[in-house]
Amino acid sequence: MKLRPDRLCPTLMTALCLAVPLAAAAAPPHWEYRGAHGVAHWAELSPAYETCAQGRAQSPIDIRHAVAAPLPTLAFSYGRVRPSIVNNGHTIQVDVPPGQSLDVGGHRYELVQLHFHTPSEEHVDGKASAMVAHFVHRDADGKLAVVAALIRPGRPHPGFEAILSHLPAHAGETLSVDGLELDLAALLPAQRRYYDFDGSLTTPPCAEGVHWMVLAQPLTVSPAAIRRFRALYPANARPVQPLNGRVVRVSS
Repeated sequence: MKLRPDRLCPTLMTALCLAVPLAAAAAPPHWEYRGAHGVAHWAELSPAYETCAQGRAQSPIDIRHAVAAPLPTLAFSYGRVRPSIVNNGHTIQVDVPPGQSLDVGGHRYELVQLHFHTPSEEHVDGKASAMVAHFVHRDADGKLAVVAALIRPGRPHPGFEAILSHLPAHAGETLSVDGLELDLAALLPAQRRYYDFDGSLTTPPCAEGVHWMVLAQPLTVSPAAIRRFRALYPANARPVQPLNGRVVRVSS
């Protein structure tokens, strides 16, 4: 899961933001998925990134042996929006205006943005999907809840095809496409059975305390759409992390 630097402090815990000098908050240390600034070295790039190596509830994970449980229904209040599509240097991110929400057992979260990883960061029984879309939500206290929709190659999906047909080519570029309106609810699978666990951001600073909900039913997009994304970001997924005793539940 990737967050834009300009949304870091409003989104993460206040103590984390106060621990980072203003200059660093404005221009966080450069990181990548490979090489000297890659995944294996994130914790070395900044003291603010130490949780990437020291955390005990890190994401993503390989989902195995989930325990059936009476989890609350995911109640999405999503409508039609005019999005901004951002190339933030690590992924393609779709920013949405306020007013789109998720209710989980009476707890309300506001949708902030959605973005993509390839292959999927989450694995199920040891297998990754071609891509994943992360729908990032925030509650009134700044806590995060992420809904992950796994994506496989197959039949075109009108909503995702619209996004993946308008990809800003350069880092820092934002597109607002004339006439493009997304039906956010249509980006979700019909079945809302999901896996539930506690985790973290999947990019630096890897802050924990993130509520993860991975939808069990995958979606499909055309192989051509996947290729268009991979032309920009061939591999932008963090490897799966140890469970360290966490229990993964699945809605019964």
